[in-house]
Amino acid sequence: MPNYRISLDLVDLYPKLDRYGLREFNSPFLLYILESENADNACHEVMLRLMRSLLRQSNDIETRIFCRKVRRLMRVDRVECL
Repeated sequence: MPNYRISLDLVDLYPKLDRYGLREFNSPFLLYILESENADNACHEVMLRLMRSLLRQSNDIETRIFCRKVRRLMRVDRVECL
C-alpha cells in the first residue's frame, strides 16, 4: 500500500482542540503521513484518528458534539502519494 502525505487545515477547530491537549494534533496546520489503499481512505483515516483521540481524552456529550463539528470543519489542503 502506498504512503500518503496529507496537509490539514485545523484553524477553525484549533481553539477548541487546544483544550484537549492532543500531541498529534497540536497546531492549526499539520502534515500527516500514513499508509492507505487510496487517497480517500487516507483522509477518512486521519479524521477518524482525530475523533478517536478526542473521545479517549473525554467521552462526554460535549466532545461527541465537537466530533460532529470536526467532520464539517476539518479541511484537507493537499494529498500527495509518496
